[in-house]
Amino acid sequence: MRQPLRYPWVDFDVDEIPAPAIAVRVDVTETRAEVAAHWHRKGQLVFALGGGVTCRVPSCMWMVPPHCGVWIPGSMEHSNIATANARIFFVYIEPGAAELPDRCCTLSISPLLRELIIELSDSVQDDPARDELLTRILLNELPRMPVQQLHLPISSEPRLRRIADALAQDPADRSTLAEWAGRVALSESSLARLVVKETGLSFGRWRQQLHLIVAIRELASGASVQQVSGDLGYASVTAFITMFRKALGKPPAKYLGSIAQHGGSAFVA
Repeated sequence: MRQPLRYPWVDFDVDEIPAPAIAVRVDVTETRAEVAAHWHRKGQLVFALGGGVTCRVPSCMWMVPPHCGVWIPGSMEHSNIATANARIFFVYIEPGAAELPDRCCTLSISPLLRELIIELSDSVQDDPARDELLTRILLNELPRMPVQQLHLPISSEPRLRRIADALAQDPADRSTLAEWAGRVALSESSLARLVVKETGLSFGRWRQQLHLIVAIRELASGASVQQVSGDLGYASVTAFITMFRKALGKPPAKYLGSIAQHGGSAFVA
């Protein structure tokens, strides 16, 4: 049975709106906003102009840094968490209205597409012909956006889900693979194989991916590099910056700056 849409900022059922695309602008207050797992027929693009949004689907966690978007196909269960003071947009798209992926993915958002989304979200619907034209351009441009990835594979395997939930709650936890194995009643080698089998990553790389997601989310919401490195349990700011640069090709400030300047093209896998 379909879950009703329960957004604190959307007081209507998006599936009842016949338009091929609907853009909704949300300015989150000084406290973060969280929406429990739900689904709707329409696909959803989650786009952040400021702050950050974390999207969770059954098998992955996706981060939406500023000027990028995460595409969630229709009928896929998901939840969203927006950082305090985030400026985000939701674009709900009818199935078949645009040739978009049938899987959850990150999309670069061009300056043109960004302005189209903003314009449609601010529309007062007093010029239907103009809104229809803008919608057609948006639906034509969106499938052309490059697919990028910065996500955390989360297996439905209960022991890995338990570890992922614990690390999401306390990303500074530096427990070793052996210590985690003891907590979930596995040998160290068995847990190592399980992580690779279920996620395609080693345990160390998997945890690092979580750190990157958390780091970008917090940096985008205004936290300092020093604060983020401490919150993630790094011994020094230098160690954190080194990890970030090796993974994403640029130190934190330049990475976020390039996203803002080029509309998401700095995203790397």
